[in-house]
Amino acid sequence: MNNNFNTERKSYSCEVCGFCLKKKQNMLLHMRTHTGEKPYSCEVCGSSFKHKHHKLQHMFTHTGEKPYSCEVCGSSFTQKQNMLKHIRTHTGEKPYSCKICSSSFTTKQNMFQHMRTHTGEKPYSCEVCGFSFAAKRSMLQHMRTHTGEKPYSCEICDSSFTLKQNMFQHIRTHTGEKPYSCEECGSSFTTKQRMLHHMRMHMGEKSFSCDFCGAYFSQKRSMLKHTRMHTGEKL
Repeated sequence: MNNNFNTERKSYSCEVCGFCLKKKQNMLLHMRTHTGEKPYSCEVCGSSFKHKHHKLQHMFTHTGEKPYSCEVCGSSFTQKQNMLKHIRTHTGEKPYSCKICSSSFTTKQNMFQHMRTHTGEKPYSCEVCGFSFAAKRSMLQHMRTHTGEKPYSCEICDSSFTLKQNMFQHIRTHTGEKPYSCEECGSSFTTKQRMLHHMRMHMGEKSFSCDFCGAYFSQKRSMLKHTRMHTGEKL
C-alpha cells in the first residue's frame, strides 16, 4: 500500500482501479469493494459486512431497537439516514431533481427510478419468466405471483395479500372508511381507482371501447356487459 502513496498529491491510489484517497484507512476500506472481504459478522445470524457500522445497524433488526426518532410525529428508525428521509415527508423537501423533466424527489433512489421512465431501462428481471422492471421493489412484488407468497394479513379476518396497499384497501371493507371523494357530487370511495372511474361519468369521458362494434363506455364493467351481447355469453 505504501508503494502507491503519491507524495505530490499526498494520497493513496487503489492498485485495482486507480481511485485515490487521502487516508490509508479509507483506502483499506475501499479495497474491500474489490476483494469482497466482509470481516464483521453478526453473532446472531452470521451475516457478514464490509464496514463495522453496517454490522451495528444490522444488529438493530435482531434487538428491535430504533434509536432514531422523528421530532414531528415520533416515528422511530434503526438508521439515521432513514429518519432523515422520513422527515422530508413533513418538510416537503425534495432535494433530488430529474435532469430531463425537473421532477423532484425526496430520495436519490426514487429519482434514479424515475429516470428509467425516460431511458426505458429495466435492470431487474424475474428469474422465472424473464419479465423486466425498472424498480427492484416491483420485481420482488411480481415474484409473489410465482411463489404465491402473501405476506400481508388482515388483523380482522386473516385474509392475506401480496401487496401492502391491497391489504389496506381490504381493511376499509371492515372499517367502512372511504377516503377518496368526488369533487362534483361528494360520493366517497374506498380506492382512488374507483373514484376516478366514477369521475368519468361526470366528465363524459369514455375510455373503454367494444372490440366488436367500437362503442365506448365510461366504465370497464359496462363495456364487458355490452360485449356479452355480441358473444352470446349469458349475463
